[in-house]
Amino acid sequence: MTIPIVYLLDDEPDMLILLADVVEMTGLEPRLFTSGSVFLEQVDEVEEGSLLVLDLFMPNMDGIEVMRQLAKKNNPPALVLISGHDAGVLHSAEELGRAHNLTILAALPKPLSVVKFQQVLRPYAMSQPCGETQSFQPSWRGCAPREVQRAILEDELILYFQPQIAIQSGEIAGVEALVRWQHPELGLVGPERFIPIAESYGWMDQLTSLVLNKAILQIQQWRAADFDISVSINIAADNITSLALPEQLAGLLMEKKLDPTRLTLEITESSLMGELATSLDILTRLRMKGVKLSIDDFGTGYSSLVQLHRMPFTELKIDRSFVSYMTDDREARAIVKTCIVLGHDLGVQVVAEGIEQPSHLNLLWQMGCDIAQGYLLSRPIPGDDLLAWAQGNGLAALRKKEFGWLNA
Repeated sequence: MTIPIVYLLDDEPDMLILLADVVEMTGLEPRLFTSGSVFLEQVDEVEEGSLLVLDLFMPNMDGIEVMRQLAKKNNPPALVLISGHDAGVLHSAEELGRAHNLTILAALPKPLSVVKFQQVLRPYAMSQPCGETQSFQPSWRGCAPREVQRAILEDELILYFQPQIAIQSGEIAGVEALVRWQHPELGLVGPERFIPIAESYGWMDQLTSLVLNKAILQIQQWRAADFDISVSINIAADNITSLALPEQLAGLLMEKKLDPTRLTLEITESSLMGELATSLDILTRLRMKGVKLSIDDFGTGYSSLVQLHRMPFTELKIDRSFVSYMTDDREARAIVKTCIVLGHDLGVQVVAEGIEQPSHLNLLWQMGCDIAQGYLLSRPIPGDDLLAWAQGNGLAALRKKEFGWLNA
């Protein structure tokens, strides 16, 4: 197995030494550079699966210029941006990187938190190429298209469910269904490995149909155990162009004798950037049939307010990129608060995802957010385990630990 390389680009030698020490402790291979131009000259082609830790403020060639040059390469590294200057500049650079179609793993302020830096690196240290590990696989490597097609056709995809918690009461309010691949040799494989392939080869209709059927079956099994819960499912852009979707879904729910209001379809803003009339047609008929609609990753698109005004959404889901920075970033905190107020004024439920710290949860409670979702509350878990979690000590312990103010 080849150890992933972490390129380190910072004009401060002391900082480079610190970064290199952390990289080596994490089990990765550091390569140090103090100049952007030297890095670009010496590293004409980056190693597959590599990272670049990039300081924004450097003499001669700054980090923004480096990103501009990397965007021209066929295989640019994933980026970790760092800066000791204004948080707004760091955030803008992060958005610029994504506009260049670069993968931005994190944007970290200086002085650097070693713990947070290690958290960013750890998935790469744990990762191995397809076929060499039984562990959960991260996004930086993919599998062969024929394997993905087989997974869909031979029913190797399974669902995990992440709880969504009502912030004001501490009760479970719903779950989001997340697809995983139970690979016969590799074990559990994450969606980052196969969803892009399914999208590229036009298999998302089949994959979405499979997920919907599995989710509905799971709802039936929970109901049989007197556990009635709403389930959210992500819908791909391809599905929003299928005029047959509302009737097909309504027929499936009627056949299974399930209440349509127990199903929420999560649609990203980018999915709605196609033909307006078709999207409005499909989404309006879905709402008429009782299915709920959530606008996912809210705030990351170019027309968030326009989409929210046009489409019959019942839920607004604040993107994790705002939630994860809101305790330290005044602008991110203001955006989260504005989203909550906007959602409530429009009469829709507001969900915040990406909750990883108690401070996130406490701020959201103070702001009046409705629903919280994230690793702090629970990682995605299998359906049978979720039932036990909700009915047993998992939820009780969570309420006692993270919702202590409920008893105040």
